[in-house]
Amino acid sequence: MKKLTSLVILLLLIIGVVFVGSPYYKAYQLKEAYDAKNGAAIADAIDYDQLQPNISRQLTDKMDNILDQYPMVTQLGGPALTQAADDFIVNSVKGAVQPDNIEQLITTQGQANTATKQLAAAWAIASNQVNLQNLIQDVITQRGNIDGVIQKQMQIMMDKQAEVLEQQAAQGNDTDKPTLSYCGINCFTISGQVKGYPLTIEMQRQGFVNWKIVNIVLP
Repeated sequence: MKKLTSLVILLLLIIGVVFVGSPYYKAYQLKEAYDAKNGAAIADAIDYDQLQPNISRQLTDKMDNILDQYPMVTQLGGPALTQAADDFIVNSVKGAVQPDNIEQLITTQGQANTATKQLAAAWAIASNQVNLQNLIQDVITQRGNIDGVIQKQMQIMMDKQAEVLEQQAAQGNDTDKPTLSYCGINCFTISGQVKGYPLTIEMQRQGFVNWKIVNIVLP
């Protein structure tokens, strides 16, 4: 009876260790895949149904905060400007945060294609890196063509961000030892630098020991 009890306790301990340690092992696998430029493994570790709206929400919230700071732009552009900006962000995220593009981005270690540059442009616009004077002038001269205003700003930011992305890919440092921590029983974060950008990756437990990336906190 004692042997049976000891065996049960041992099994429970093993199960507990596996349960608690599973996100750490997943983080190790992700780091190994990134270092090996295994884009397919990284792409397979993502829950796109959650990651896409989470990134879109971060960027649209940033954009809303910026527009609140510049009421003149909002008054000139009206609701159409906000809607066009939100649509541009959502479409940029959908184009960039999908398996093929993630795999390519990891495999090439940062060589951005058009979809990635569009997402970088959306991040730049939402982070208040727009030339406000030019934006106001465009809104005034192209009233009724708000989509055209957004497209012009997007192209300006894409051209600018393309150079930034190339420099970061070539010179930016990666964290050797990311910070790992639980944020809940089914929530785990990996924090560090990727190509010089500070990022926090949030994973969610799906099943007993499986974990998927559901959010990336942008700088």
